[in-house]
Amino acid sequence: MSTLTVPAQVPSAAEDCEQLRKAFSELTNDFERAVKLWTLDPAERDAFLANEATKKWTSSNQVLVEIACARSPQELLLARQAYHARFKKSLEEDVAHHTTGDFRKLLVPLVSSYRYDGDEVNMTLAKTEAKILHENILKKAYSHEDLIRILATRSKAQINATLNRYKNEFGQDINKDLKADPKDEFLAILRATVKCLTCPEKYFGKVLRLAINKRGTDEEGLTRVVVTRAEVDMQVIKEVFYKRNTVPLDHAIAKDTRGDYEKMLLALTGHRDA
Repeated sequence: MSTLTVPAQVPSAAEDCEQLRKAFSELTNDFERAVKLWTLDPAERDAFLANEATKKWTSSNQVLVEIACARSPQELLLARQAYHARFKKSLEEDVAHHTTGDFRKLLVPLVSSYRYDGDEVNMTLAKTEAKILHENILKKAYSHEDLIRILATRSKAQINATLNRYKNEFGQDINKDLKADPKDEFLAILRATVKCLTCPEKYFGKVLRLAINKRGTDEEGLTRVVVTRAEVDMQVIKEVFYKRNTVPLDHAIAKDTRGDYEKMLLALTGHRDA
């Protein structure tokens, strides 16, 4: 009497089905998250993202820096007000509670700041503060109160003038000097701070590149950048992305996403066939 043999591929087929089911569920969840973020008022959206970031904060999480530094002073103020109304406490309070050490020393003043938003620049001050930054970086005093004070309080125009003076005076871009230890996550946060204050389109272009090129795709980072920058500087980000990667952003998104999630992201990036 012959024995019925169950084909070896049956269990693997079941596993494949489970993986497909899980993948479909994740895509659905990614689409739902994108829709939820898009339908929120920008200030409410930032409040939601900031609260999410504080609750699961790690030293590599740069979302708080994005909200504090890539937004205008008025946008940050509105986000803080929305945070207070929605969560019944201040953003500063939660950031202080969930962060520690040098990260707290930097992030609390960043999210608390209300910078001057004009174009006026004091070149004498720029020269003085470029020297202060350079001296502290040479000493590896990366969390020195003066270094943090400059980054957290000066207007974006003033910081640009200071960092231009820094490069002219000391021969190198400040972010290159802040790469002394590539594995140091506080230095990574400092570099993100500088980029978000001075050239946010390059910062977000890099976030997109890392999100898409990461094995498995970082949908959370991809969604956040596309949704929050769609009506701000997406066209410039697309240009930066293409220049850096020689692949159009919409092609990269289409390659790594599917279904309604893909269609929504393409629409938000201005893809004409979305």
